[in-house]
Amino acid sequence: MTATFLDLSVVLYHPDPDLLARSLATIAAAADRLAEGTGVQTRLWIVDNGAPKGSEPAANPFRPLLDRYAEAGRPPVTLIAGHGNVGYGAGHNLAIRQGDAPYHLILNYDILLEPDALLAGWRYMEAHPRTVLLTPKVFGPSGEQEFLCKRRPTVLDLGLRAFAPASVKRMFAKRLNRYEMRDVTGDSVVTGLEQVSGAFMLFRRDALTRLGGFDDGYFLYFEDFDLSRRAMALGEIAYVPDVRMVHFGGKAARKGRAHIRMFARSALRFFNTHGWRLV
Repeated sequence: MTATFLDLSVVLYHPDPDLLARSLATIAAAADRLAEGTGVQTRLWIVDNGAPKGSEPAANPFRPLLDRYAEAGRPPVTLIAGHGNVGYGAGHNLAIRQGDAPYHLILNYDILLEPDALLAGWRYMEAHPRTVLLTPKVFGPSGEQEFLCKRRPTVLDLGLRAFAPASVKRMFAKRLNRYEMRDVTGDSVVTGLEQVSGAFMLFRRDALTRLGGFDDGYFLYFEDFDLSRRAMALGEIAYVPDVRMVHFGGKAARKGRAHIRMFARSALRFFNTHGWRLV
């Protein structure tokens, strides 16, 4: 299949400006590598959930940074702002509805892409038409691998992973390692996954359209797990270690009570939708 564009969306909410600039630089480098290798151009949507409601995108403080991104001959960046904080998934949906490329990449801003990430992802999806969703190999800022693919969770799994102290986690290390798929997500492709992280979700467009994007009912947390589980009915979800990135994300329990409440509300919605498993 020959195509012209890859669509990519990033949702912001009061981001660290330096990290955003670094992230955009790596997206630019990966987009250039994709264009060199395939002729495919990357169209970028930035959705600013932190901009005041009713504000104009042209007056957005990130506009100059986004204009510099496009100076090297890349397609102009589409900035969506002024809608208020609608949540992570709903923010991405604003961009997803505007795109029409054969693939759409849902991305966090707190990531650094490897230069070949988009090219490797594109080539895998082109070669594997049954794959509807691709997830990469992820590393933390210190170089350690992060395990963002998950097996179907129980309430106990989520509670331990999100809120248990280190001493308790060590007691359940074998269980948590299995939940995080540490036994299989190494240096080989793995298919048949159930749940992957919203930090990087490379979707086949027709599948994403059939799914209707994210469920807007999730404000934050579990929207990616919900979308993954719904995608399973349409085809394969693949872990592809040739696609790599660094992730700076944090945990809900470290972000205060408001995030813990959002985590709990979203977990309740997830289990009510996909079935309860306590232990």
